[in-house]
Amino acid sequence: MTDERKKVIEVKDLVTHYGDRMILDNVNLDVYEGEILVIMGGSGSGKSTLLRHMMGLETRTSGSIKLMGEDLEKLPMKEAFDLRKKIGVAFQGGALISSMTVGENIMLPLAEHTSLDPQTMEIMARLKLEVVELAGFEGLMPSELSGGMLKRAAVARALVMDPRFLFFDEPSAGLDPVVSKQLDELILKLRDAMNMTIAVVTHELDSAFTIADRITVLDRGKTLITGTVDEIKNTDNERIQNLLNRRSEEDILDPEEYLNRLTGGDVRPNAVW
Repeated sequence: MTDERKKVIEVKDLVTHYGDRMILDNVNLDVYEGEILVIMGGSGSGKSTLLRHMMGLETRTSGSIKLMGEDLEKLPMKEAFDLRKKIGVAFQGGALISSMTVGENIMLPLAEHTSLDPQTMEIMARLKLEVVELAGFEGLMPSELSGGMLKRAAVARALVMDPRFLFFDEPSAGLDPVVSKQLDELILKLRDAMNMTIAVVTHELDSAFTIADRITVLDRGKTLITGTVDEIKNTDNERIQNLLNRRSEEDILDPEEYLNRLTGGDVRPNAVW
Protein backbone atom coordinates (compact mmCIF):
# COMPACT_ATOMS: atom_id res chain seq x y z
CA MET A 1 0.00 0.00 0.00
CA THR A 2 1.42 3.41 -1.04
CA ASP A 3 1.86 6.05 1.64
CA GLU A 4 0.14 9.14 0.21
CA ARG A 5 1.14 11.52 2.99
CA LYS A 6 3.19 14.54 1.96
CA LYS A 7 6.93 14.21 2.54
CA VAL A 8 8.30 17.45 3.93
CA ILE A 9 11.81 16.26 4.89
CA GLU A 10 13.71 13.73 2.74
CA VAL A 11 17.08 12.31 3.78
CA LYS A 12 18.77 10.09 1.19
CA ASP A 13 22.08 8.23 1.54
CA LEU A 14 23.36 10.86 3.99
CA VAL A 15 27.04 10.55 4.91
CA THR A 16 28.78 12.93 7.29
CA HIS A 17 32.33 13.06 8.62
CA TYR A 18 33.95 15.05 11.39
CA GLY A 19 37.53 15.00 10.16
CA ASP A 20 38.32 11.38 9.34
CA ARG A 21 35.58 10.02 11.58
CA MET A 22 32.33 8.97 9.94
CA ILE A 23 29.33 10.15 11.97
CA LEU A 24 26.41 9.27 9.67
CA ASP A 25 26.67 6.32 7.31
CA ASN A 26 24.12 6.25 4.44
CA VAL A 27 21.15 7.37 6.52
CA ASN A 28 17.76 7.35 4.76
CA LEU A 29 14.67 8.91 6.31
CA ASP A 30 11.40 10.57 5.31
CA VAL A 31 9.39 12.86 7.58
CA TYR A 32 5.74 13.48 6.77
CA GLU A 33 3.66 16.61 7.20
CA GLY A 34 2.00 16.89 10.60
CA GLU A 35 3.81 14.00 12.27
CA ILE A 36 6.07 13.72 15.29
CA LEU A 37 9.25 11.84 14.47
CA VAL A 38 11.44 10.81 17.40
CA ILE A 39 15.14 10.13 16.83
CA MET A 40 16.70 7.75 19.34
CA GLY A 41 20.01 6.02 19.82
CA GLY A 42 22.88 5.59 22.21
CA SER A 43 25.48 8.23 22.98
CA GLY A 44 27.54 8.94 19.86
CA SER A 45 25.02 7.32 17.51
CA GLY A 46 24.69 10.46 15.38
CA LYS A 47 21.17 11.52 16.37
CA SER A 48 21.98 15.16 17.17
CA THR A 49 24.05 15.44 13.99
CA LEU A 50 21.09 14.15 11.99
CA LEU A 51 18.82 16.72 13.64
CA ARG A 52 21.24 19.52 12.75
CA HIS A 53 21.27 18.34 9.15
CA MET A 54 17.47 18.50 9.08
CA MET A 55 17.74 22.12 10.25
CA GLY A 56 20.34 22.92 7.60
CA LEU A 57 23.13 23.53 10.11
CA GLU A 58 25.62 20.86 8.97
CA THR A 59 27.56 20.27 5.75
CA ARG A 60 27.32 16.72 4.47
CA THR A 61 30.01 14.57 2.91
CA SER A 62 27.58 13.06 0.41
CA GLY A 63 23.92 12.22 -0.08
CA SER A 64 21.07 14.71 0.05
CA ILE A 65 18.62 16.26 2.45
CA LYS A 66 15.61 18.26 1.35
CA LEU A 67 13.22 20.46 3.27
CA MET A 68 9.90 21.00 1.49
CA GLY A 69 11.56 19.72 -1.68
CA GLU A 70 14.47 22.16 -1.47
CA ASP A 71 18.11 21.32 -0.77
CA LEU A 72 19.32 24.00 1.65
CA GLU A 73 22.96 23.50 0.62
CA LYS A 74 22.14 24.21 -3.02
CA LEU A 75 19.77 27.15 -2.59
CA PRO A 76 20.95 30.74 -3.08
CA MET A 77 21.72 32.38 0.25
CA LYS A 78 18.56 34.52 0.43
CA GLU A 79 16.25 31.63 -0.48
CA ALA A 80 17.94 29.35 2.06
CA PHE A 81 17.60 32.10 4.70
CA ASP A 82 13.88 32.48 3.92
CA LEU A 83 13.36 28.72 4.16
CA ARG A 84 15.09 28.61 7.54
CA LYS A 85 12.53 31.09 8.84
CA LYS A 86 10.01 28.25 8.60
CA ILE A 87 12.01 26.33 11.23
CA GLY A 88 11.64 26.71 15.00
CA VAL A 89 14.22 25.21 17.37
CA ALA A 90 13.94 24.52 21.10
CA PHE A 91 17.47 23.86 22.34
CA GLN A 92 18.30 21.41 25.10
CA GLY A 93 19.13 24.01 27.75
CA GLY A 94 16.57 26.56 26.60
CA ALA A 95 19.34 28.92 25.42
CA LEU A 96 17.53 32.05 26.58
CA ILE A 97 19.67 35.18 26.75
CA SER A 98 20.20 35.82 30.44
CA SER A 99 20.34 39.63 30.18
CA MET A 100 16.93 39.86 28.49
CA THR A 101 13.48 39.34 29.98
CA VAL A 102 11.41 36.34 28.96
CA GLY A 103 9.28 38.59 26.76
CA GLU A 104 12.32 40.14 25.08
CA ASN A 105 13.70 36.65 24.40
CA ILE A 106 10.43 35.62 22.77
CA MET A 107 10.32 38.78 20.62
CA LEU A 108 13.95 38.49 19.48
CA PRO A 109 13.24 36.55 16.23
CA LEU A 110 10.52 39.08 15.35
CA ALA A 111 12.87 41.99 15.99
CA GLU A 112 15.58 40.39 13.84
CA HIS A 113 13.49 39.14 10.93
CA THR A 114 10.39 41.37 10.65
CA SER A 115 9.49 45.06 10.51
CA LEU A 116 6.60 44.75 12.99
CA ASP A 117 6.04 47.56 15.43
CA PRO A 118 6.92 46.93 19.13
CA GLN A 119 3.30 46.71 20.28
CA THR A 120 2.48 44.01 17.71
CA MET A 121 5.58 42.04 18.69
CA GLU A 122 4.58 42.22 22.35
CA ILE A 123 1.11 40.92 21.53
CA MET A 124 2.56 38.03 19.49
CA ALA A 125 4.97 37.16 22.29
CA ARG A 126 2.15 37.12 24.86
CA LEU A 127 0.07 34.90 22.55
CA LYS A 128 2.87 32.36 22.32
CA LEU A 129 3.41 32.47 26.08
CA GLU A 130 -0.31 31.67 26.42
CA VAL A 131 0.20 28.62 24.19
CA VAL A 132 2.92 27.24 26.49
CA GLU A 133 0.98 28.22 29.65
CA LEU A 134 3.36 30.98 30.72
CA ALA A 135 0.96 33.90 30.46
CA GLY A 136 2.06 36.81 32.65
CA PHE A 137 5.70 35.72 32.91
CA GLU A 138 7.04 37.97 30.14
CA GLY A 139 8.57 40.45 32.62
CA LEU A 140 10.67 37.87 34.48
CA MET A 141 14.34 37.15 33.83
CA PRO A 142 15.38 33.64 32.75
CA SER A 143 17.14 33.15 36.10
CA GLU A 144 13.75 33.49 37.81
CA LEU A 145 12.24 30.52 35.94
CA SER A 146 12.32 26.86 36.87
CA GLY A 147 13.84 24.30 34.51
CA GLY A 148 10.47 23.32 33.08
CA MET A 149 9.45 26.95 32.63
CA LEU A 150 12.72 27.66 30.79
CA LYS A 151 11.97 24.81 28.38
CA ARG A 152 8.47 26.14 27.71
CA ALA A 153 9.75 29.67 27.22
CA ALA A 154 12.20 28.29 24.67
CA VAL A 155 9.28 26.64 22.88
CA ALA A 156 7.40 29.96 22.86
CA ARG A 157 10.39 31.63 21.20
CA ALA A 158 10.60 28.81 18.66
CA LEU A 159 6.90 29.32 17.85
CA VAL A 160 6.83 33.09 17.58
CA MET A 161 7.50 33.13 13.80
CA ASP A 162 4.73 30.52 13.23
CA PRO A 163 7.12 27.92 11.76
CA ARG A 164 6.14 24.89 9.69
CA PHE A 165 8.73 22.73 11.46
CA LEU A 166 9.70 22.45 15.12
CA PHE A 167 12.87 20.72 16.28
CA PHE A 168 13.56 19.63 19.86
CA ASP A 169 16.93 18.49 21.21
CA GLU A 170 16.43 16.44 24.39
CA PRO A 171 13.36 18.39 25.61
CA SER A 172 12.96 16.31 28.79
CA ALA A 173 16.62 16.37 29.87
CA GLY A 174 16.98 17.39 33.51
CA LEU A 175 13.25 17.57 34.20
CA ASP A 176 11.33 15.63 36.84
CA PRO A 177 8.70 13.14 35.60
CA VAL A 178 5.72 15.44 36.20
CA VAL A 179 7.22 18.38 34.30
CA SER A 180 8.44 16.04 31.58
CA LYS A 181 4.90 14.74 31.11
CA GLN A 182 3.60 18.31 30.84
CA LEU A 183 6.13 19.03 28.10
CA ASP A 184 5.09 15.87 26.25
CA GLU A 185 1.47 17.06 26.38
CA LEU A 186 2.55 20.44 25.00
CA ILE A 187 4.34 18.79 22.06
CA LEU A 188 1.23 16.75 21.26
CA LYS A 189 -0.92 19.89 21.50
CA LEU A 190 1.33 21.71 19.03
CA ARG A 191 1.01 18.91 16.52
CA ASP A 192 -2.76 18.61 16.86
CA ALA A 193 -3.67 22.30 17.11
CA MET A 194 -1.19 23.70 14.58
CA ASN A 195 -0.56 20.68 12.33
CA MET A 196 3.15 21.16 12.93
CA THR A 197 5.79 18.74 11.74
CA ILE A 198 8.00 17.98 14.73
CA ALA A 199 11.32 16.15 15.08
CA VAL A 200 12.57 15.27 18.55
CA VAL A 201 15.90 13.87 19.70
CA THR A 202 15.48 12.13 23.05
CA HIS A 203 16.83 9.27 25.12
CA GLU A 204 13.77 9.22 27.38
CA LEU A 205 11.83 6.08 26.46
CA ASP A 206 8.58 7.03 28.21
CA SER A 207 8.54 10.39 26.44
CA ALA A 208 9.36 8.85 23.06
CA PHE A 209 6.59 6.25 23.35
CA THR A 210 4.11 8.95 24.42
CA ILE A 211 4.65 11.51 21.67
CA ALA A 212 5.97 9.63 18.65
CA ASP A 213 4.02 8.86 15.51
CA ARG A 214 7.17 7.12 14.33
CA ILE A 215 10.62 6.47 15.78
CA THR A 216 13.93 6.10 13.99
CA VAL A 217 16.75 4.37 15.87
CA LEU A 218 20.37 5.14 15.02
CA ASP A 219 23.35 3.03 15.98
CA ARG A 220 26.94 3.97 15.15
CA GLY A 221 25.75 6.30 12.43
CA LYS A 222 23.45 3.81 10.73
CA THR A 223 19.65 3.58 10.73
CA LEU A 224 18.61 0.37 12.47
CA ILE A 225 14.86 0.83 12.02
CA THR A 226 12.18 3.43 11.44
CA GLY A 227 8.66 2.50 12.48
CA THR A 228 5.71 3.02 14.76
CA VAL A 229 5.99 2.67 18.53
CA ASP A 230 4.58 -0.88 18.36
CA GLU A 231 7.00 -1.83 15.59
CA ILE A 232 9.94 -0.55 17.63
CA LYS A 233 8.81 -2.33 20.79
CA ASN A 234 8.24 -5.63 18.99
CA THR A 235 11.34 -5.72 16.80
CA ASP A 236 13.63 -8.69 17.28
CA ASN A 237 16.72 -6.56 16.60
CA GLU A 238 19.03 -7.29 19.53
CA ARG A 239 20.69 -3.88 19.61
CA ILE A 240 17.31 -2.12 19.75
CA GLN A 241 16.07 -4.42 22.50
CA ASN A 242 19.25 -3.70 24.45
CA LEU A 243 18.53 0.01 24.11
CA LEU A 244 14.90 -0.35 25.16
CA ASN A 245 15.74 -2.59 28.11
CA ARG A 246 18.82 -0.60 29.12
CA ARG A 247 21.12 -3.58 28.73
CA SER A 248 24.80 -2.82 28.24
CA GLU A 249 26.67 -4.23 25.29
CA GLU A 250 30.21 -5.47 25.49
CA ASP A 251 32.17 -5.69 22.27
CA ILE A 252 34.42 -8.74 22.39
CA LEU A 253 37.73 -7.95 20.68
CA ASP A 254 40.63 -10.26 20.04
CA PRO A 255 43.92 -9.00 21.56
CA GLU A 256 45.37 -7.79 18.24
CA GLU A 257 42.25 -5.81 17.36
CA TYR A 258 42.22 -4.26 20.83
CA LEU A 259 45.89 -3.28 20.52
CA ASN A 260 45.20 -1.77 17.09
CA ARG A 261 42.43 0.36 18.59
CA LEU A 262 44.74 1.66 21.34
CA THR A 263 47.65 2.42 19.02
CA GLY A 264 45.70 3.77 16.07
CA GLY A 265 46.65 0.78 13.98
CA ASP A 266 50.43 1.26 14.41
CA VAL A 267 51.22 -2.30 15.49
CA ARG A 268 54.51 -3.80 14.29
CA PRO A 269 55.25 -7.47 14.91
CA ASN A 270 58.61 -6.87 16.65
CA ALA A 271 57.92 -3.48 18.16
CA VAL A 272 59.76 -2.71 21.41
CA TRP A 273 57.58 -1.12 24.12
